[in-house]
Amino acid sequence: MFKLSMYFHIGLKIIPAMPRKKNREASFGKRLIALRKARGITQVELAKALGTTQRTISYYENEDGLPTVVLLGSLTRVLGVTSDELLGLKPVKVQDSPQKRRLWKRLQRIESLPERDQRAVVRLINSLVTSNGNGQSRGSAHL
Repeated sequence: MFKLSMYFHIGLKIIPAMPRKKNREASFGKRLIALRKARGITQVELAKALGTTQRTISYYENEDGLPTVVLLGSLTRVLGVTSDELLGLKPVKVQDSPQKRRLWKRLQRIESLPERDQRAVVRLINSLVTSNGNGQSRGSAHL
């Protein structure tokens, strides 16, 4: 009788479970939730902007499925991201919240004030920040 094992050594490795494939679909819902909340939008508001229902948004956020290509395009427009960012192919660029943008616009309007009023606004801000323990107000007020 001919023995194959004498000529070939086959190493077998027993794996207790098959390795799981990375499922990009699984993290879509979490990304959608994070982007929606970062924009300060509720599921109902997002659904209305997309012309769909809150139930549809919940469906995607609970990772039960992926949106159609048409809806994906609308999602990127409403959320202000690229499709690569929404699908997790690229990291999402950090964007300021609407409240921060409004505050920044208001602060920029200070430049139109006379210099004396500008200094008064800066002193007021420094005073408020110092009284809340968030900073120090020392030296002259500069913009």
